[in-house]
Amino acid sequence: MSSAVIQKPALLLIACIVALFTVAIALTVGRYPLSLGAIGQALWSAVSGQLQPDLTTATVLFELRAPRVVAAFTVGAALAAAGAAYQNLFRNPLVSPDILGVSAGASLGAVLAILLGWPLAALQGAAFVGGLAAVAAIVGVGQLVNKRKALGLAYDHTLALVLAGVVLGALFSAGVTLVKSLADPDNKLPAITYWLLGSFSAVGITEIKFALLPVAAGIATLWLLRWRINLLSLYDDDAKALGVNIGALRLWVIAAATLLTAASVAISGAIGWIGLVVPHAVRLLVGSEFSRLLPLAMLLGGTFMVAMDTIARSVAANEIAPGILTALIGAPVFIWLLASSNQRVVRHP
Repeated sequence: MSSAVIQKPALLLIACIVALFTVAIALTVGRYPLSLGAIGQALWSAVSGQLQPDLTTATVLFELRAPRVVAAFTVGAALAAAGAAYQNLFRNPLVSPDILGVSAGASLGAVLAILLGWPLAALQGAAFVGGLAAVAAIVGVGQLVNKRKALGLAYDHTLALVLAGVVLGALFSAGVTLVKSLADPDNKLPAITYWLLGSFSAVGITEIKFALLPVAAGIATLWLLRWRINLLSLYDDDAKALGVNIGALRLWVIAAATLLTAASVAISGAIGWIGLVVPHAVRLLVGSEFSRLLPLAMLLGGTFMVAMDTIARSVAANEIAPGILTALIGAPVFIWLLASSNQRVVRHP
């Protein structure tokens, strides 16, 4: 039995403890500080109805802070799960939704929905379509590279995918800029610009309800396919020899991971790097076996996002966009990964 398997229960327990601690701190910190005792009393009052809660505490906790913390944890967990799925799908530990252009595609769909004044449900649908279009284009490039590689006319498959993601990301970003230039500067443009910064300040119960269903569906799909997803690390001929419809499996994984990314983008804007850094760090701890990788990546991704959002709203008088903090941390880590990685293809122990 590998050491990663032996360590899994301990790692999950530690991750759960750290997540609970981080969430508790996040609920107490803010412009209106709350003590753990006041939070406990408000929660007990809401559950039992036996105590009369302080009105200000209840308002801050249930209407402002708790929805924001739940949204941050949900987005972090969803992006980490999507990143883990994409890395297994492309057999490359250095890919993520934002690097592959999925976040940019989802952002383009979402800003178009904002420009047209569509409701939140339609905005999430537009984000999903944009993200799916980006992935479809990248997969198409991969298929073309495979055909040309057989003739000795193409670059390395994984390199071509990453390059295609960069190019498509730039293309979708140009589309976002075009939409901003067409938007009403007094109404639509501020909403688009604020949304693109990535923030949880405007997230409420309604936004969380819209996001939970697609996030739950995406995570459930990945979990149900967890054993088959491991076969994506094999070459196609080897996976087919085991009786797996590799094409259908890829489509399911792409749909689930894109749904997770689109739902996250729809409620928080484009927040990058979590889908790259967190799954890669977890893979170093427990290996690439997906049933071990997915739950720990979700826990650490959610915890990391809650921590970044707490810092973003606490360190300065004006709130910092959490996407800025994730980029400040993620970019140096990505450079280190590029410099130190000797193995691009994901393999299981």
